Amino acid sequence: MLYGLVIAIHVVASLVLIAVILLQAGKGGGLNEAFGGGSTQTILGTKTSVFLKKATATCAVIYILACLLLAVMTSHQGRSLVAKQGVPMAGAPAGGAQNPFTDGSMDY
Repeated sequence: MLYGLVIAIHVVASLVLIAVILLQAGKGGGLNEAFGGGSTQTILGTKTSVFLKKATATCAVIYILACLLLAVMTSHQGRSLVAKQGVPMAGAPAGGAQNPFTDGSMDY
C-alpha cells in the first residue's frame, strides 16, 4: 500500500518537474515562447520566473526523496522470507537426498 503511494508521488513529481522545466525560458526561449510567448506570464502573473524556479526546486526535492525512499523500500522488499529464515529452497536436496541427475542412473 505504502509502496504504491510512493510510486504515485514519484510519477506525479516527475511529470510536474518535466512540465515546469519545459515552461521555463532559457537562452533559446524554451517551449514557453514556442506556445505563444508570454502565455505563462498572463496565467501565473508577472513573477513567473520566480514561481517556476521555486516549483522546480520543490519538485526536484520531492523527486529525489521519492527516489531514495523507493530504493530503500525495494531493497528491503527484494529479500525473500525463505532467505531471511534460513529455510532451504524447494529445489535444494534436504539432508542426504541424492540428486537424480547426478547419481549416474540416467546416463545418456
